[in-house]
Amino acid sequence: LYSHLITMGDIWNTASNDEVSDEEWATVSADLQRAIDLCDAFRAHEGSVLEKDFHLHVDLIEQKLHQIPALEGERIDTAKERIRRYLAEAAIKEVDENRFEQELIYYLEKLDITEEKVRLQKHIDYFRQTMANEPSCGKKLGFVAQEMGREINTTGSKANHVGIQKIVVEMKDELEKIKEQLGNVL
Repeated sequence: LYSHLITMGDIWNTASNDEVSDEEWATVSADLQRAIDLCDAFRAHEGSVLEKDFHLHVDLIEQKLHQIPALEGERIDTAKERIRRYLAEAAIKEVDENRFEQELIYYLEKLDITEEKVRLQKHIDYFRQTMANEPSCGKKLGFVAQEMGREINTTGSKANHVGIQKIVVEMKDELEKIKEQLGNVL
């Protein structure tokens, strides 16, 4: 329709000095205001839908984060057993238990994901807080989502446990959904 209107040469003829009457202007103005109101209502509705979607995915990430501690004890036992098995395979008869515990503690500290879990929870809380308290926060949410991704990735690389790595993949999937929607906001 618009391309057809543009090609009609005489529709754009401005040689006429006809002025728009108050009645015509009132009609055009009312229609324009109605269009603006409809656009605003659509944007508000879309924003509400996106906010619910963000909450859903952030809640799922948090639920998965809370599943990790149940697997950590198994992870430590597995690491201990693996080190003992390596020592047995190397045919080492006597093991200094003190030294073994020191090495085990060092090894487990390298695998410790406590900081990552705490920071991820803080980022989740900040994401929610930002959504609730700041208008036009799309870019800020994007930055927070990026930080959430860093903590999730570090957790996955340090996990050394199939169950935790599976949870990490699920969290990454939820985070990716958030990032896709943030792309629509920005």
